[in-house]
Amino acid sequence: MDLTSRQRAQLRGLANSIDTIVHIGKDGIGENLTRQADSALEARELIKCKVLENSLLSSREAAQELAGATRSEVVQVIGTKFVLYRPTHNREKKDRIVLIPDKKRK
Repeated sequence: MDLTSRQRAQLRGLANSIDTIVHIGKDGIGENLTRQADSALEARELIKCKVLENSLLSSREAAQELAGATRSEVVQVIGTKFVLYRPTHNREKKDRIVLIPDKKRK
């Protein structure tokens, strides 16, 4: 999935109002944390994560590793926080995020 800059801006705007739900500490990114993030992405599509001070990973490293493990896209990394996005395949989910399509250039 490749997000355009316009879509990233849209997702960053949505991420401003969400709480951090995944915290990465000294144990890094293991199975339990990956499952937690995967479950959160399935339910919400857009999640905010935070790398705690005692973590051995930088925010960018943690974002890339967790995005790879959850098949999601890194939307933004700022300081100790980062935002991940993965569209759900659950068609019954009523509050799905609809991304702005790119304008076609001639």
